[in-house]
Amino acid sequence: MTPQHHLRGVLLASIACILWGISGVAASTLFKLNPHVTALWLTQVRMITAGIILLVLGQLIGVKPFEIWRQKATGLRVISYGLLGLVPVQLCYFEAVKFGNAPIATIIQFLGPFIISIYFLLFKHVIPTRPEMGGMLLAFVGTLLIVTHGHLNSLAISPVVLFWGGLSAIGVATNTLIPRPLLPKFGAVSVTGWGLLVAGICLNIFGPVWQDHVTLSWAGWSMIGIIIVFGTVIPFLMFAHALGYILPTTASLLDAFEPLSATVFSVMFLSVQLTKYDLVGGALVILAVMALSLNGHQMLRLIRRFRMKTD
Repeated sequence: MTPQHHLRGVLLASIACILWGISGVAASTLFKLNPHVTALWLTQVRMITAGIILLVLGQLIGVKPFEIWRQKATGLRVISYGLLGLVPVQLCYFEAVKFGNAPIATIIQFLGPFIISIYFLLFKHVIPTRPEMGGMLLAFVGTLLIVTHGHLNSLAISPVVLFWGGLSAIGVATNTLIPRPLLPKFGAVSVTGWGLLVAGICLNIFGPVWQDHVTLSWAGWSMIGIIIVFGTVIPFLMFAHALGYILPTTASLLDAFEPLSATVFSVMFLSVQLTKYDLVGGALVILAVMALSLNGHQMLRLIRRFRMKTD
């Protein structure tokens, strides 16, 4: 691997994470432009549209997306990935954005890697390493600062935001673990495309997307376009391509650009006011995830072991 290839991978992953952060800001803007837009409706539109785009692209580049349905086990895993992975990581995230703001929602969701560590501790009896324990402590202190602003007897953010943000963090964990066995054989484009499409269609059980007569201005449709194209399809393709040049551990470190970009653009364009507790707490959470990523080889071994047991 040449330095040029490594630099290309770093740039692709960094831009992808920045775009994911901008996606949350665009969603926050849309909710402010039109209070009638619900997180459920936006998630349905995003998932179905982005899923179709990815599957069409997959067919055009020859990855044969329909192969994944030839076996019952792989089909069921795709459905599980969509419902248990993508729904919480996207719907719950948008709910947290709607009731709070993009920076706080993104920072809480950023706790996802620690959910994975806790999962392995409780169900696989794998004791975290010292760096992981230190990272968990940092993340706990950072989250505590954000949630209480230093006043332990009261909450500084709405419990609703904390609830939806916590579910989205769990979604990050399930979104990481469930599709792992499928990726080597079927590729990220097919797996993610079907996961998005299945999840988006199933969400219609709770409220058919065509029954919500949402009237949007050109600015509103522009935000939806940004969320789908620049906040879903393009960053996903860029991040998947970046993994061909850099290690997953490096990519995990670059994930820090997502909460940073959500914070910067929210302050710049939405005039979101963040306290010193939010900034310090957010910085501690980001440092904690980076500490965990630096010990990423251990995490990768755990995920591979988990995948072997579930095959």
